[in-house]
Amino acid sequence: MHAKALRHPPRLLLLTSAYFLLGELATACKRLGVPHLLLDLGAREMDAELFVRTLRDTVSSFRPDAIVTVNHLGVDREGVLQSLARDLKLPLASWFVDNPEFILPLYSEPDAENTLILTWDADSLDAVRSLGFTKVCWLPLGADPERFCPGRPGRPEWRAPVSFVGNSMLTKTGRRLGAARPGPELLAAFAGLAGDFAASGERNVRAFVAANRRHLLPELDALGVERRTAFETAVVWRATLDYRLGCLRQTLAFSPLIAGDPGWRELFPDQPGLRLHQEIGYYEELPGFYPQSDVNFNCTSVQMKGAVNQRVFDVPAAGAFLLTDSRAQLDSMFEPGREIALYHSPEEVPELLARYLADEPERRRMAQAGRARVLAEHTYEHRLGSLLAALAEHFPDTLGQGGG
Repeated sequence: MHAKALRHPPRLLLLTSAYFLLGELATACKRLGVPHLLLDLGAREMDAELFVRTLRDTVSSFRPDAIVTVNHLGVDREGVLQSLARDLKLPLASWFVDNPEFILPLYSEPDAENTLILTWDADSLDAVRSLGFTKVCWLPLGADPERFCPGRPGRPEWRAPVSFVGNSMLTKTGRRLGAARPGPELLAAFAGLAGDFAASGERNVRAFVAANRRHLLPELDALGVERRTAFETAVVWRATLDYRLGCLRQTLAFSPLIAGDPGWRELFPDQPGLRLHQEIGYYEELPGFYPQSDVNFNCTSVQMKGAVNQRVFDVPAAGAFLLTDSRAQLDSMFEPGREIALYHSPEEVPELLARYLADEPERRRMAQAGRARVLAEHTYEHRLGSLLAALAEHFPDTLGQGGG
C-alpha cells in the first residue's frame, strides 16, 4: 500500500540518529508527500524533564499522528517515551533491522497497546510476540533507487572481478564478549558454541544452549539480562565471522577485493592475490563501488538465518550483479536464477564464480532483471507505504486525527 493512496497521509515524527534508515524514510516521505519532522533526541544527553518538554513542544507545534523510529533508537529504557506517547495518544512504530531479540529485552515492560514492532526478519515475529508485543509485522529492507542506480562514478582501484563489502566482526565480537564477562566454562565453550550454533537451524542462542549445551545454561542465565544478551550477541557475531571467513576463502582463486574493517588484515595476513580495502562509505562511495565489480559477493550475517541483508537490494538497484547465499525469505522477493544468483553452500562458490565471470551477457541480463524487481516492489517508498498501512490497520481510531 502506497502513502499516495491514502486520503490523508498521517503526519510522522521521526526520531533520528546516525542510523542510515531514518534518512531513507525521510526521503521516502518527501517523495510521497507524507508530512514528517525529524527530531534528534540522540545527539546529546538529555535529562527526563528536558526530554519530556522537548517532545511535548514538538508534538504541540507539529501535531504528528505517530512516532517512528528504527531499532528502538530514541526510546529510553526507563519507559518515559512510551508513557508520554501513550498519554499524547501517539502510536509508536519501531522498525527493527537488527535482531530485536538482542535489543527489546533491555527495555522496560512493553506498552503493547500503543507500540507497533516491524521487523526485517519474518522469522523473528514469534520471538517479538513472546516478549509481550501484540502488534507485530514483517517489513523487509529495501533500496533507494535514486541513490543506488546505474552510472554512478567509481574509482580505478575499485575495479575487481569479485568483491565483498562487509565487516569481519572480529573487533565487534571481542567487544561484546568483553561486555559479557562470561565465566570460565562459558568462555572455554565460546568458539565451539558459535560454530555449532551457526550450523544449526536455531535462531536463539539461549534456546540452542538449552537444547544442546544444557550444562552451560545456569552459567548463562546467571549473567543477567544485559551480560547474557552481550554473550548471545558475541556468539552470533563469532558465528558470522567464521561463516564469512569460510565463504570468502572460496573466492581466493579469483583475486577478490574485500572492503571493510582492519580485522580482515588479521584474518587474511599476506594472502596472495587478495586485495584489501578500507571501509567504503555507504552514501558517498558504495553506489559507485558495486558497478566496478563483475561479481558482487554476499555472505549474510548468521543473525539472519532466513532474512536477507541490505546488499540484496542495493546491488541490483545499482545495476550490478550479485551472487548471494540462499535465504528462505529471498524466494518471496526475487526469482532465483532470473533476477538474482544464489549459492547454497560455500563449496558451490568456486564453480559459480567461474561460470558467471565467463558469461557477461548473463550477468548483465540478471542485473537488469534484479533492478526491475527492486523498482517494482522493493524501494523505501514501498516500505513506507507498508509501514503506513500497518499503522492504519493497528491504530484505526488514532491516525488522521492530527496528533497532539
